[in-house]
Amino acid sequence: MDTLGPIETRSEDENDALAQATSAVEELRSAAEQRHTAHQTEVRGLNDRIASLETRLNRPGGTQTETRNEPTIEQRAFGNFLRHGQTNLTAEEQRALTVGVDANGGYTVPDNFVAELLRDVVNFSPVRQYARVMSVAGANVRMPKRTGNMTAQWVAEIGDRPETQPTYGEVELTPFEAACWVPVSNQLLEDSAFDLEAELRFDASEEFGRLEGVAFVSGDGVGKPKGILTEASIATITSGNASTLGTGPADKLVDLYYALNPAYRRNGTWAMNSKSLAAIRKLKDTQGNFLWSPGITAGQPETILGRPVIDLPDMPDVGANALPIIFGDFAQGYRIVDRVQLQVLRDPYTLATKGQTRFHFRRRVGGGVVKAEAFKALKIAV
Repeated sequence: MDTLGPIETRSEDENDALAQATSAVEELRSAAEQRHTAHQTEVRGLNDRIASLETRLNRPGGTQTETRNEPTIEQRAFGNFLRHGQTNLTAEEQRALTVGVDANGGYTVPDNFVAELLRDVVNFSPVRQYARVMSVAGANVRMPKRTGNMTAQWVAEIGDRPETQPTYGEVELTPFEAACWVPVSNQLLEDSAFDLEAELRFDASEEFGRLEGVAFVSGDGVGKPKGILTEASIATITSGNASTLGTGPADKLVDLYYALNPAYRRNGTWAMNSKSLAAIRKLKDTQGNFLWSPGITAGQPETILGRPVIDLPDMPDVGANALPIIFGDFAQGYRIVDRVQLQVLRDPYTLATKGQTRFHFRRRVGGGVVKAEAFKALKIAV
């Protein structure tokens, strides 16, 4: 009996310790539940506030937060310069505008203005959309070009090895200057509701687009870019008829397609004007299938023999000795170089007696064929 006493005492101590531990755990659990409950209440409150806010914003006429696209200091300075000239600029605007001044007294256009003009030019000159365009910093651009390949041969074990040497040349592109001017009534300049920048951008882009579009297609390279059609080294397929696409026009288009090197053919694009495209849309192969296919989905180009077609309004009509159709890889074969994207000079004096201010615009752009083998042309017979 005496030996059981200490055992019962130790059991009671352990029970007390267990009871204390259990009580501490219960307190922690209770505190955690309280925190969880408070957190859920807070989340429900936030969700209710968000739902209420969305309901108010979705109501017709509800108060909505206005998002403003404030112009940069350069854009604001350029707009004020167009309307009021240099004398009415603040010191901050003067510093922002002076950064773009050139040696001739003109100011370079802010970046967003130039980007908008280039997007407009694409609408008038599709060649720019498909050719490779690069900006240059010099008066001329020279690019090396391989004009001859190595010629390997099979040789005997101890036979003489033939000498072979590739040949190299260069292609030179010169940016030429294009210019125009636009008179604007001084009353329009004073009218704050008149979107002067949008109007000038449209006028300048339309005229520059018209001018460079013609040059990229048929320019002779004298004072203007050299066009694709004036590159004499582009190989041609003759139609066989002096007034139409030929007696077997569908066959000629197939010949033209496969005359191009496969490396360029896989990225090839057809180029022609609307009249030629209208004639081709009527052509069928020997099995009665149309060569032309519409775009499968919205925004996809129409195709001929699986390759896209671009409508170049400056391409010639079908006629004797004409080149109405070009097929090739424009990105590889034609290069456009931009030296000056757009500059403007404000002249308030020349037309002052007529109540007008003249704005002079100028660009420097060049272009030319850098790989004649990337193109094939259909030539109408003489």
